[in-house]
Amino acid sequence: MTAQTTTQTTGVPNVPVLEPAPRFSDLFASEWIKLWSLRSTPWAFLATIALVLTTTVTAAVGDLDNYSRSDEEHRAYFRMFGGLADSFSTGAATLLIVGVGAIGAITILSECTSGMIRTTFTAVPDRRSAMAAKVAVVTVTTSALGAGLALLSFGVAQTILSGQHAAVGLGHPGVVRLLVASALLAPVSALVGMGLAAAIRHSVLTIVATIALLFVLPSTLSSEKHLTISLRHMTIPQAWERIGHEQSTTEQWPWTVGGACIVLGAWALVAAAMAIFLPNHRDQ
Repeated sequence: MTAQTTTQTTGVPNVPVLEPAPRFSDLFASEWIKLWSLRSTPWAFLATIALVLTTTVTAAVGDLDNYSRSDEEHRAYFRMFGGLADSFSTGAATLLIVGVGAIGAITILSECTSGMIRTTFTAVPDRRSAMAAKVAVVTVTTSALGAGLALLSFGVAQTILSGQHAAVGLGHPGVVRLLVASALLAPVSALVGMGLAAAIRHSVLTIVATIALLFVLPSTLSSEKHLTISLRHMTIPQAWERIGHEQSTTEQWPWTVGGACIVLGAWALVAAAMAIFLPNHRDQ
């Protein structure tokens, strides 16, 4: 007699497979691709570069014309201070601040207005990591822009001034400090734009607020009273001015280079925190 054997198949329950959390390097690469996939990004960078260099060329050409008609005393003064000032003028700094601030704002606003931010947070539920990667990408990109543009502006200005032997070299006192201060303007301004975009989330209002905070407000503060000059010292343009240039000996309420560095650092940290943490508590 043959015994019948029954083979029982034991079913394996469906266990959901948990995908590993994305690495920060993956998020950085994703945000890098998203930044440069925007058609407005290259144009915004090119426009900022063009405006800054146009301002530099205009200032250098005008000063070169004045230099050719000046006496030796004024020429000696210009060789000491004028060539340095033309390397990255106040006008160039203002245009860089406004232009890069707008770029920082656009990196968040483009996703908010298109709804892409919802897709991003669906793919990466850890919103803070996604926004931190975005902040890192913008910081790296605009730092490169600021450093390159500072050196390019310096080279263009000194090339023009060399026609009258009024140019200065990298070893001239104050040149390196001015270039470093000018390079720092870009990432700090971009982070401020990102922070305001995360808080406001409206394209027009964000751009207006960015320009007002970075340019309009500092220009309206008087230098006649202690309160207003103290507030001016807390603004980004004045911090750049203090780091990049020698302080006037006639200023009534002087401040230090270290204080100006703290101001720039505080602006960057607060703005980065806004960009990273505000979306974590708001429905996008």
